[in-house]
Amino acid sequence: MLGNFFNALSIAIIGVSRDPNKVGHVILRNFVDGGYKGKIFVVNPNAESILNYQSYPSVTMIEEPVELAIVAVPAEIVPKVLEECGRKKIKNIIIVSAGFKEVGNHKLESQLENVIKKHKLRVIGPNALGVFDAYSKIDSLFLPRYRMSRPKEGVISFVCQSGAVGSSIVDLATSEGYGFAKFISYGNAVDIDESDLIEYLGNDEKTKVICLYVEAVRNGKRFLEVCRKVSRKKPIIAIKGGVTEAGSKATLSHTGSLAGSAEIYFGVFRQAGIIRAESLEDMFNYAKILEKSIKPSGEKLQIITNGGGYGILSVDSAVKYGVKLAEFDKNTSKELRKNLPQIINIANPLDLVGDATSGRYKLCIDASLRDKNIDVLLVIVLVQTPLIANDIIDVLIEAENRKKKPIIVVSAGGEYTERMRKKLEENGIPTYTYPENAVKSIKQLVEYHNHKF
Repeated sequence: MLGNFFNALSIAIIGVSRDPNKVGHVILRNFVDGGYKGKIFVVNPNAESILNYQSYPSVTMIEEPVELAIVAVPAEIVPKVLEECGRKKIKNIIIVSAGFKEVGNHKLESQLENVIKKHKLRVIGPNALGVFDAYSKIDSLFLPRYRMSRPKEGVISFVCQSGAVGSSIVDLATSEGYGFAKFISYGNAVDIDESDLIEYLGNDEKTKVICLYVEAVRNGKRFLEVCRKVSRKKPIIAIKGGVTEAGSKATLSHTGSLAGSAEIYFGVFRQAGIIRAESLEDMFNYAKILEKSIKPSGEKLQIITNGGGYGILSVDSAVKYGVKLAEFDKNTSKELRKNLPQIINIANPLDLVGDATSGRYKLCIDASLRDKNIDVLLVIVLVQTPLIANDIIDVLIEAENRKKKPIIVVSAGGEYTERMRKKLEENGIPTYTYPENAVKSIKQLVEYHNHKF
């Protein structure tokens, strides 16, 4: 079980310096500033106290039980520290220290493996940022909170082989309002690997969507088995690093792993039911729609817009990505023809033209929600047009609250638009700036729910 990595009530931080710029000190400060409620034990043989915490010469000198250790000492000392953790009966350990197989030091990493087996330890790392849990406030990330913001509580969990990729993406995603359950950077995977973490998250009640950045998989057969099982319960979105020859070579020097053929990975992703993202932007676009949207009953998309060009771009994207376009039922067409101006063509996209009002949107959205020929709604709202008022937000939220069909919104603009989008996101409606991103995300939503194996 990996629960103590995320829910430990007592933690030892080994290698806490009095220097506020050193890794161990930053980790301690993050626990203090982040609001962690459990017990913290500081280990440094050369200090009596740090940040008002008693400092112990070794974990073996701590009299109370410790559920999780975070190791931030020079690489050559790590095996000795793990021995001490083993004697202390600390079974869960995060090693943030670098200097192992990623720099060619296979002998030292072999020593780690031997100690892990000897004491039956469970280890994340080495060469890892480790774990952040938005609920328990466990935070082994050695990046100061003023440099990398921590996400609010949410339902996305991100498993990332690269600490640099992970930290920058978490920072960006946080600034854009995404909520996280957990973030795990697992580095060289001397013990716990991507399959272990995905298996755990598959059973984690707080995780609804799993995101994965992977450069190399340690055990391909187990990875396939685990992901195939987990993807039946919740979506896994993956991006593969090292898809080019140059990128594959860089992977070897990054985590000491062989990246392997990208095409083989993509084939495994398909077999396992993993949603493949081609970019980090795609990953979080997909995560947003899978997090917020209800399951569609089918795959037919209706586009409603007050900007003809945006409607055309959306149709082009639907054709490009293989999203089926809906056709109105005859009764829906009659109703809309009766209540809409003659200038409006009852079609897909349904262009409400430049004098569209919130009432006109409501009429068309309500009709589309009743129409059995329509499974998903893409609503484009350009708030710059003069007759669109603030009540368009209420129209969209009211429609979303009925939970009849997925509703996705596209709206582009400045500060006013962003305020509207934020309000919609807070009420469970995924929003996008560009039609192509929205349609690509709809494709993944439809395929995941309607083609699960």
